[in-house]
Amino acid sequence: MNEHNYSHSHSHFHQPNNYNKAFGFGIALNVIYIIVEVTFGLIINSMALIADAGHNFSDVLGLILAWGGAYLAKTAVTKKRTYGLRKSTILAALFNAILLLIAVGAITIEAIRKIAEPEPIGGTTMMIVAGVGVVINTLTALLFLKGREKDINIKGAFLHMAADAGVSLGVVIAGLLINLTGLYLLDPVISLIIVIVITIGTWNLLKDSLHLSMDAVPRNIDFEKVKEYLSSINGVKEVHDLHIWAISTTENALTAHLVIPDDQKDDKFLSKVCEQLHHKFGIEHSTIQIEKNAQSASCESDNV
Repeated sequence: MNEHNYSHSHSHFHQPNNYNKAFGFGIALNVIYIIVEVTFGLIINSMALIADAGHNFSDVLGLILAWGGAYLAKTAVTKKRTYGLRKSTILAALFNAILLLIAVGAITIEAIRKIAEPEPIGGTTMMIVAGVGVVINTLTALLFLKGREKDINIKGAFLHMAADAGVSLGVVIAGLLINLTGLYLLDPVISLIIVIVITIGTWNLLKDSLHLSMDAVPRNIDFEKVKEYLSSINGVKEVHDLHIWAISTTENALTAHLVIPDDQKDDKFLSKVCEQLHHKFGIEHSTIQIEKNAQSASCESDNV
């Protein structure tokens, strides 16, 4: 039996270096804003501002998790962790989604309480303080705008900041309408509308991060198309033991066995296959094994 094992490593994990300043800037700005928001919330007895500060605090924790995941992903491989800690970026995205849902629950409880017992609120102060929050959170979200489509860890950070901007904008609108109408009930009603918007975006993040944490095929990769490509290679009679999974939020891996009865393939052939897998499907780490027939090198056989 003539077989080859080939591992092709082509890492494209650049986001930790690109986003260090973004994470640091976002965390610093939001910590300062939380202190300001809680202070003014206590001064004017506004539960809306205090609740928004609580939501902002959960998002700061989310940013810290995302930053920590990005940092851990840079750690070197070891004998016990052959992929390093790249998977931590996926776990950070998952925890981010959970934190957002917890924050949504807290906002919902507070909104329901205020519907049952409306309280007088200083609308003008609400508008000013929340307006500052809109600016700060929008600026922070824009720092993560570019990378959100390719990295769900960055997407988690973006959603956190965008959600914060949305909540703050809702508080601004509530303050304006309260000043115009005197209806304090508007504050919790707008909060519930914002909760729905946040939940929709967070649910998708939760599904994607949970999906990747279970080593499922990344959603941007079509398993059948990958198999079709491998099967279409000249000389390949069968493809089996095909596995595709995410190493991190930015890197994917693949292993596959190609049955080539008349095996005359060399390392250049394997290199070209791996390059095509990267080019066509965004798979950076591929390990290809060539076999004379499927039975001779079956992983289920006692004789490997």
